Amino acid sequence: MRYPWWRLLLFCSIASVPCYWLYLAAVAALGPDPGKVLVDNLGQGALVLLLCSLAMTPLRYLTGWSGWIVFRRQVGLWAFGYAVLHLAAYLYFLLGLQFGDFAAELVERPYIALGVIALVGLSALALTSTRWSMRKLGKRWKKLHRIVYPALVVALLHMLWVVRSDAGQWSLYATLAAILLAARVPAVERALVGINARWRGDPLANKNKNNR
Repeated sequence: MRYPWWRLLLFCSIASVPCYWLYLAAVAALGPDPGKVLVDNLGQGALVLLLCSLAMTPLRYLTGWSGWIVFRRQVGLWAFGYAVLHLAAYLYFLLGLQFGDFAAELVERPYIALGVIALVGLSALALTSTRWSMRKLGKRWKKLHRIVYPALVVALLHMLWVVRSDAGQWSLYATLAAILLAARVPAVERALVGINARWRGDPLANKNKNNR
């Protein structure tokens, strides 16, 4: 396993955040409705981690360090884990484990249906994130994992519907998502690789730049 200590540090860092939020709730430091704050924090945490996982590939092109890809799957799985905790917190704190009401909520509150759709997409990615799945699916694995892009868009719509009038933070997430999606365009990928080559003083990159 590559970078085991960095992996452990990343694991502990991400896992500690929900524990800290639970501690704040226990000491009444999350306001009058700590359950809702926990639900919102877990949802935003899932979105942030999803954006971080999508940032790994552009960062590899920009820096030339392959280690970013090593952590991509771990961060992506944590994004799924936070999303599951987001749903669990919603069912516990806001619905009081009245599972019969959940179907009605899906109909009456479409943003909840959007959240479930995004979670289903992340579930498909998490279940097929193993090396066995990569070998079994072959070329289809990459096609399947492109689900992450529509899942991100649906998750953003879910959040926008929730925040509505206060969309400042959402705008930041949406802007970052747009940048990360644009970074998947082949011309942008080549530009990032070229920037890295110039940083490293690659003479071929400088020559190509002068020939433009």
